[in-house]
Amino acid sequence: MQTNKPFHIVLIEPEIPPNTGNIGRLCAATGSHMHLVGKLGFSIDDKQVRRAGLDYWPYVKLHCWDSLEQLQTEYPDGRYWYMSKKAERNYTQVEFEEGDFLVFGKETLGLPEELLDQVGNQALRIPIFTPHVRSLNLANSAAIILFEALRQTGQLEE
Repeated sequence: MQTNKPFHIVLIEPEIPPNTGNIGRLCAATGSHMHLVGKLGFSIDDKQVRRAGLDYWPYVKLHCWDSLEQLQTEYPDGRYWYMSKKAERNYTQVEFEEGDFLVFGKETLGLPEELLDQVGNQALRIPIFTPHVRSLNLANSAAIILFEALRQTGQLEE
């Protein structure tokens, strides 16, 4: 399943190698591009990253950036959606388009408050129905959002 305009999963300063490896496998399986931004909490060559991505790691379309601004300069016409538990808008309330950038923050802190203030209504959340759970796992969150985007763009009908 390859589209003319693949989706882009953007991870800002990911900290946990298995999450990044799992998201890499997700990207390889869906033809999506993976963008790692800023200082990583591990080496991309880390065994844990490769283990979570299994033997799919060579098929990940991986891009590394020093900053989100650098990425956005390279893709100035991109549509960016920012995932945060602090967002007011539910991810099911938007219409995704092929080629969208789905941006996720680091596991421990999420996206910076200043960024969320700047992007306003482009910030999206996945609802959590209990106060006992602070957040969902990063890899699970990426899969939920990406597959909704694939569904909305008709790519799951193949």
